[in-house]
Amino acid sequence: MCILSAAVLAASCTDKKTASDADFQYTDERFADLQMLRYRVEGFENLSLRQKTLVYYLSEAALTGRDILWDQNGRYNLRIRQLLETVYTDFQGDRESDDFKNFVIYLKRVWFSNGIHHHYGCDKFQPGFSEDFLRSALATIDPAKLPFDVEELFPVIFDPNVLPKRTNQADGEDLVLTSAANYYGPGVTQQEAEDFYLKMKEAAPDPEHPIMFGMNSRLVKENGQLQEKVWHSGGLYGEAIDRIIYWLEKAKTVAENDKQAAVLDRLIEYYRTGDLHTFDTYTIQWVEETEGDVDFTNGFTESYGDPLGMKASWEGIANFKDLAATERTKKLSANAQWFEDNSPVDARFKKKECKGISAKVIVAAMLGGDLYPSTAIGINLPNSNWVRAEHGSKSVTIGNLTDAYNKAAHGNGFQEEFVIDQETRDIINEYGDACDDLHTDLHECLGHGSGKLLPGVDADSLKAYGSTIEEARADLFGLYYVADPKLVELGLTPNADAYKSQYYTYLMNGLMTQLVRIEPGNNIEEAHMRNRALVAHWVLDHADGAVELIQRDGKTYVRINDYPALRNLFGQLLAEIQRVKSEGDFEGARRLVETYAVKVDPALHQEVLARYKALDLAPYKGFINPEYVITEDKDGNITDVQVRYGEAYDHQMLRYSQQYRTLPLVND
Repeated sequence: MCILSAAVLAASCTDKKTASDADFQYTDERFADLQMLRYRVEGFENLSLRQKTLVYYLSEAALTGRDILWDQNGRYNLRIRQLLETVYTDFQGDRESDDFKNFVIYLKRVWFSNGIHHHYGCDKFQPGFSEDFLRSALATIDPAKLPFDVEELFPVIFDPNVLPKRTNQADGEDLVLTSAANYYGPGVTQQEAEDFYLKMKEAAPDPEHPIMFGMNSRLVKENGQLQEKVWHSGGLYGEAIDRIIYWLEKAKTVAENDKQAAVLDRLIEYYRTGDLHTFDTYTIQWVEETEGDVDFTNGFTESYGDPLGMKASWEGIANFKDLAATERTKKLSANAQWFEDNSPVDARFKKKECKGISAKVIVAAMLGGDLYPSTAIGINLPNSNWVRAEHGSKSVTIGNLTDAYNKAAHGNGFQEEFVIDQETRDIINEYGDACDDLHTDLHECLGHGSGKLLPGVDADSLKAYGSTIEEARADLFGLYYVADPKLVELGLTPNADAYKSQYYTYLMNGLMTQLVRIEPGNNIEEAHMRNRALVAHWVLDHADGAVELIQRDGKTYVRINDYPALRNLFGQLLAEIQRVKSEGDFEGARRLVETYAVKVDPALHQEVLARYKALDLAPYKGFINPEYVITEDKDGNITDVQVRYGEAYDHQMLRYSQQYRTLPLVND
């Protein structure tokens, strides 16, 4: 264990700022392709002491699972993190050399991605420093601080052919064998994994209410036989899970109501047993608890990191309701049945009754696991299809994060460079932020919650394409309805033209500007990027002039000639995407994704990269968390909780590695 002295921590930390500071800065440190931002926890001071204490306990639970995600992202990550952090704090050589400066950039990128692969593109980072430098740096450090085989890590760090992709999605390859993510043990093949879980599903006693097979385990091969190592107390990741349980137990003592306490109790039971039936019961109780203002997600949640889209990464978030902004989402959830009934999809795939759909705008109080430092701006859970169909779902838009993104983006020159004309820029400036939020609301609240699978269709039938298809389905639902007169009627859009801001920015992003996130020569692999590319390129291919890419002064622009026609196209594609999902049409999903969502035009890519580089903008952004400081009386009772800002990025990462180190360096 690398123990940092108080002097080291203090040296890397800026002065703390209280929540009342008027000079709050949203933008912070920048390095490589990343920009760090800060978010304000607006309204925290208005919570009761009980609610503040609950937020504090849930925040600790959200941070305590950090090591789990690092290990899920790669079996060497925890050891590499300790090696890099020890060099960063203890190196006795020239800290002004180019090698050391490049080493620091590499470390910060590894911190940001919770491992040695890019958080979005999944490619392994190539160090900007030499192997000789790292060896010489290690010679200045007490070897007792690195109690493992350091030599084993050198090819993992430096050899580009060793574990090159965290999550491989290339069609025709063995996605399990070629992915570095630690969800499958050495030697397990894609076919073996698919067959293993297919047998479990076929043997399930209640196929109408299937558990999410494989969600919370690593599949390994021991003595030639496949078996699961389940993540639970006493099992794999048990040390970290026990600490999460500790904070959840404390949260239960200050729950806002009995239902909320019962939700926490059932989550604790699930963590103790690892039983996926208990997990389903927990998610049902969580969906049905809507009275409290404070809420959370905590656990093995999203499956984007698994190449087969089954196993879930660990994440946590503590939050509370933005009461004023939630009025917007209430209007959507209250009209969920109208949106379902009027959807352009085939009637066979529509829900006859939309149950339990709740939506709110939240204030993020703490981000953890796979939601930190890079995070979603909207969440819709649970992921179980039958739970959603029978009990509903919770949808959230994270208002203070979108606000931070928007404030950081204004005036950065991006629109002037990429938007075709001033008229379009004016529409975006007037309506863009509001319509972005509304599209997120529609995506999360109604898009993910819409539609149904036909009887007997396996929720995992689309395999590696499932995540892309589902995100495209939710995006298309939002795009179709953001232009609907119903939204003007509900007072959610100010007029019949506001939606044009969303149509333009969405297509510009899907066709062009998201390419800044891809290295030259690479295909698109991340599910959300594939989703946007699929939608945009399919529409362009079927547009018949409604939208086109044009050249002006040697630069490419999106030009929209017929906005109403685009809405019809979004509706047509939504109908097809829903059919593919509802019928479990794997070949249909494969055809759509591989045709429209994967390949990159190299000439356009180079152009976009050059134009973006001239703006000196970072294509990726993430957040530095606030800190919560508690005051206790002589009996250990919390008497006050304050939020403060200003912690430096490196200080936060080093502190987290001390304070939330819960797992051994090797987890087999």
